[in-house]
Amino acid sequence: MIGMPNKPPARHLSGARLVTVVCAAQVLVQLGAFFWPALLPGMMLRWGLANSEAGWITAAFYGAHLLAVPLLVTLTDRIDARRVYLFGVSCTIIAHLLFGLIAEGFWSALLLRGLAGIGWAGTYMTGLKLLADQVDKKLMSRATAGHAASIGISGAASFACADILSNAFGWQSAFLVAAATAIMAWLIVALLVPRRSTPLPRAADGQALFDFRPVFRNRSAMAYAIAYCIHTLEMNALRGWGVAFLAYVAVSTGAEARFSPTYVLTALGVIGTFASVFGNETAIRWGRVKLITLAMLGSMIVSISLGFIGTLSYTVAVALLLIYGFVVWLDSSSLTAGAAGTAEPSRRGATLAVHSMLGYSGGFVGPLMIGYTLDLAGGVTHDARFAWGVSFGLIALLMLVALAAFRMMRPRELSGDRGTD
Repeated sequence: MIGMPNKPPARHLSGARLVTVVCAAQVLVQLGAFFWPALLPGMMLRWGLANSEAGWITAAFYGAHLLAVPLLVTLTDRIDARRVYLFGVSCTIIAHLLFGLIAEGFWSALLLRGLAGIGWAGTYMTGLKLLADQVDKKLMSRATAGHAASIGISGAASFACADILSNAFGWQSAFLVAAATAIMAWLIVALLVPRRSTPLPRAADGQALFDFRPVFRNRSAMAYAIAYCIHTLEMNALRGWGVAFLAYVAVSTGAEARFSPTYVLTALGVIGTFASVFGNETAIRWGRVKLITLAMLGSMIVSISLGFIGTLSYTVAVALLLIYGFVVWLDSSSLTAGAAGTAEPSRRGATLAVHSMLGYSGGFVGPLMIGYTLDLAGGVTHDARFAWGVSFGLIALLMLVALAAFRMMRPRELSGDRGTD
């Protein structure tokens, strides 16, 4: 499975068909990415985990991604992204398979979620780089939105699939199915996606492959990356703790959960997917910087409301969570398209590596921050409503700092955005 095919297919794919194939593979390989947070409340009880321990297991996925992505994505500036992608899928297969077979507590779960994070590093931004290497500039922004939508679809399906599979066949079955769908993704890319047909561009200044200094000097790309850091912190805190938050509200208010928390998170993912595509189209027509600014302002307002008002009623919590999902995802693909579109072509892989590294630094901190905040502020044993309010309020404060930095760095619009033609 880990070995790469020697002879890729001679068949040529048009830009639109390549996007379709890669996005289909992304749905399959990422399907199991959020099975762990979907099953989190039950797994905490089953293994006797504290909030901070559960936060570490969730964060391990993003921490491993953070360490692996500078190597794997930057390599795509010299190595065909298809080969790196297949390696990442292989890591995902092994991680899910072993989680379903041998995971039995904190340490085994921590290590295997870390391996899954390496798989994510080898498939998420490398999948986008694969598209960037083979589609034209006019298609790139929409290819990015479609790529983000495929990740959103798989993320949404993760929660419902995990619930259905675990209830019917046990929690282990969910991860075994995730391994099987990842195998399907590996075969799709290996058999249908051709090698890059043109040579990879070389840096004109001759600087080394892993010299990231030119990337950090690109103020526009870095503005998008810094905003993406807090965006991903917020997104992964929401996905990592959303089920547990709704479960707490249902129990504390004595309300009958007419909509299961896992199905609410599935709906959130679907709404987020729509929001990401809608946001990118709006950015093209309205202005990327303006769209991102409004999305960040909106997320601050909803985050604070969710933490303090959402705890009073399960119905209100569900409504606010779904609104939050729309606002959080609204600028998702716009941020990544901004970084990719304003990157130097010969360093697009390195730029996406830095973009992803910063993003998943936030992704690592987000779930962990919520876990520790809940424990330090009383968790479920004292004033949990206050603890949830502080947790989401802290996210809003970080978003305010990110927005200020984004605006001060004055990022550029993309070719094709309003005012650039």
